[in-house]
Amino acid sequence: MVTFGPRDRRGTSFFGCLISILLLAAAAYYGLHIGRVYFKYYQIHDEMESAARMAPSLENDVIYRRLAATSDSLLGRTLIFNIKRAKTITIHTEYRDSVDLPFFKHTFVFKPRVEEPL
Repeated sequence: MVTFGPRDRRGTSFFGCLISILLLAAAAYYGLHIGRVYFKYYQIHDEMESAARMAPSLENDVIYRRLAATSDSLLGRTLIFNIKRAKTITIHTEYRDSVDLPFFKHTFVFKPRVEEPL
């Protein structure tokens, strides 16, 4: 038999579940935006590693143009890459990427550096 009317449940489990879902959603939202910043860093670092491995067959200006095009497509600006050759090739740069979220504003400083033997 189905009865309608007041129940004896307090509803505390509903609010506990709601708070847990809100915390999970907030963590996912913040994690997604911060994760994008680190994903861009890893893409730039990977491109620098690839350029360093191919360095014996490429000139510095070709490497610089490829890295500049990659940084422009990922960050919307061209980074300055320092390329040095000796017995090894060293490529490094420094840039800042910021995250502006509710209750959280932070500027991340990245200094990717790659060194490969020639």
